[in-house]
Amino acid sequence: MEIKELLKQVRAGEIELERAEELLKSFPYEDLGYAKLDHHRGLRTGFRETIFCEGKPDEYLVQIYKKFYDRDGEVFGTRASEKQYQLVKEAIPEVTFDSVSRILKVEKEKKRIGKIAVCTGGTADVPVAEEAAQTAEYFGSCVDRIYDVGVAGIHRLLNQRERLEKVNCIIAVAGMEGALGTVVAGLVDCPVIAVPTSIGYGASFHGVAALLTMLNSCANGIAVVNIDNGYGAGYLATQINRLAEKNSNK
Repeated sequence: MEIKELLKQVRAGEIELERAEELLKSFPYEDLGYAKLDHHRGLRTGFRETIFCEGKPDEYLVQIYKKFYDRDGEVFGTRASEKQYQLVKEAIPEVTFDSVSRILKVEKEKKRIGKIAVCTGGTADVPVAEEAAQTAEYFGSCVDRIYDVGVAGIHRLLNQRERLEKVNCIIAVAGMEGALGTVVAGLVDCPVIAVPTSIGYGASFHGVAALLTMLNSCANGIAVVNIDNGYGAGYLATQINRLAEKNSNK
């Protein structure tokens, strides 16, 4: 069913508004041949489609960015390079690039709600933490950054307890042995999302050691995402934050 025909049926009273909304949620994607752009993902899930930039051919990447930007007025991509930024900027001058998080985006001004804390074990974990923090901000969450509070100097974390107690969700980003998530979860009453990073010496196995520590945590209330997956953590934290704010306003 075409959108115009659907709208005519709504206007004529032949179909209820709620039913039309349900139909729109599963409406066709835009088929570019090399990519199928899911423009209705935001309607179905509350989150517009994100572009994973790494590995995409230059021409495809630029066209995908332009399609989303022309339709929505904003677009968000992760794991971009400086070269990709320059290519997209030629087509979309408004695009911005953060070399730390590697996020390439055009963002509308928006109201942010609730609060999420993003913590890191060390400064080397900040790129992954920034991917998480900026993802959460793009999707409408307020973020409090609490960096370099690893367990090697646990007093640094304990000094932040007041800030940790004021959020709806905490993202704990750490490499090495990955103990930060367990310690944080033992201090707070909100969900903790642990993010293992590939930071560490040889026996850390590029983040596998931290991942296993987080999966085997003796603390309760921890969810674990994949190694270096700041985007996934920011997305999940925003879902939790939205639900917390929704329930607090009832």
